[in-house]
Amino acid sequence: MVNIGLIGCGIVGQGVLKVMEKHQASIERRVGAPVNIVKICDLNPRVADKVSARYRDIFCKDPDEIIQDPEIDLVVELVGGVDFARKIILQSFQQGKHVVTANKALLSQYWDEIFVQARKYGVLIYFEASVGGGIPIIESLNEGLAANKIESILGILNGTTNFILTKMSEEKMDFDKALRQAQKLGFAERNPSLDIKGIDSRHKISILASIAFGSWIRPEDIYCQGIEKISLQDVVNADEEFGYALKLLAIAKDDHGAIQIRVHPTLISKEHLLTSVDNQYNAIYISGDASGDTMYYGQGAGQMPAASAVVSDIIDLSRGIYYKTAGTMPYVHYDPYKKLKIRNIAELETKYYMRFTTKDKPGVLSKISGILGRNKVSIESCFQKGYGRRNRVPIIMITHKALEKNVMKALAEINRLPVVQSDTVYIRIEE
Repeated sequence: MVNIGLIGCGIVGQGVLKVMEKHQASIERRVGAPVNIVKICDLNPRVADKVSARYRDIFCKDPDEIIQDPEIDLVVELVGGVDFARKIILQSFQQGKHVVTANKALLSQYWDEIFVQARKYGVLIYFEASVGGGIPIIESLNEGLAANKIESILGILNGTTNFILTKMSEEKMDFDKALRQAQKLGFAERNPSLDIKGIDSRHKISILASIAFGSWIRPEDIYCQGIEKISLQDVVNADEEFGYALKLLAIAKDDHGAIQIRVHPTLISKEHLLTSVDNQYNAIYISGDASGDTMYYGQGAGQMPAASAVVSDIIDLSRGIYYKTAGTMPYVHYDPYKKLKIRNIAELETKYYMRFTTKDKPGVLSKISGILGRNKVSIESCFQKGYGRRNRVPIIMITHKALEKNVMKALAEINRLPVVQSDTVYIRIEE
């Protein structure tokens, strides 16, 4: 028998109970033994009224009742946040208990501590639900692609931002209206800053890259730019004039011995598979030296997709617990002494979309192109799309590949020109 304690019975926790109850027989068949949730901890006393009657008598308010219970083998941590969750996980390790979590922020920020302590106490932590919701990306990357040297990961890892950009592209909504609709439909929080600023995606690519490259990549080492300044005008221009789709991509690449890792709005060709990923869906596109290109697609958030991932971890860990193999070897290969070189964003070489807003005067284009040329930024295509308001003229360009530091230097100089009416919009292009 495997006994489980659940700490945190919010939306995902309640989904876990539903899945466990609905599929109890098949879960136990897969494990080879009875699997029981014997205690549930939540600070909100009303939660017990929202779950099946079979679970209502096993609620408690103190997580120590679960952590310190010698009969409990596995702790499922779903409280959210960082500090309290970290305390729960580390104390569970100390008591010899294995852990399942969905906590992406905690894992990305405390990767080193979590896995060093898990190894010290001979326990395991599984975390499939931390990235991609119902997409089994952790197991795929950690096990299914283990024979590969991972060359690159491109991920649409946040359903809120993907929903917003889909509405802007397909229905020509402006950003604010698309965000309000996402909030109304429950795809965005009342305070959506973690999503639209790219922070959620940064946590997730930190986890994926740490697995792929065998060393912890800290969130603070990841360049991060959100979508809050994206305008409908640029989404339409990129689509209609150049055949690009705009996505918030989380990108990690092995770049000649260094790791290139970044999160930002990105233009990709409409021929790329990721352009077909719309609305709240997530996808991860991984290139391995042996496997070639593979893509993993599905619902990246929501009660039941997340619960699916949590319960799959419960099944895997319970099997190991029952047969006494759990903890005999680490789940994730992690070398705390291995250090990776992170490529600075200034060293990125890619193409760029640029939109300049200028006065309608002769010689403006030559001034701009001259500054770009002096900074080793060459123009692939350029056009002027009518007149803006108050005689403001938009000039749209696509560059050839150029170094980010050269592009930023050129744009700083261009933005100081008296004829330039507002800061230049630039979006990186991934090919």
